[in-house]
Amino acid sequence: MNSLDGAIGDGLHRMQVRVYYEDTDFSGIVYHANYLRFMERGRTNYLRLLGAEQSALFAEAQSEAPGFAFVVRAMQLDFLKPAKMDDVLEIVTRPLEVRGASITMHQQVKRGDDVLIEAKVKVAFVAGGRARPIPKPLRIAMAADLG
Repeated sequence: MNSLDGAIGDGLHRMQVRVYYEDTDFSGIVYHANYLRFMERGRTNYLRLLGAEQSALFAEAQSEAPGFAFVVRAMQLDFLKPAKMDDVLEIVTRPLEVRGASITMHQQVKRGDDVLIEAKVKVAFVAGGRARPIPKPLRIAMAADLG
């Protein structure tokens, strides 16, 4: 495991992110859209640690479903507390539901014990403008974390 990718344990993926000046607005608070970037990194690294490195997954899926993509279908966000420059944040990701063509994940952005953001993210697998089944190895690996 590469420490940049975080770690999976007890059904949770945990990854740390430091807040830099570029992540903040004029008041020194993290700009709201940057939390989406932090959570995207968490989801990407979670998949990587499950063995679904995106470049390999993309190459495999391209032959089965040309023009495929993972797309965010829906996202619910609850902004609870702000983060500031130099904070070390923990991005926590876990699957809630794994279906044929979509995955719903719960994510939190935390600073120590404080939850700053709660999110529910539904990601769909599409090709040719239509939902397609998620590659079976990925569905199996994620479903194993639901238990």
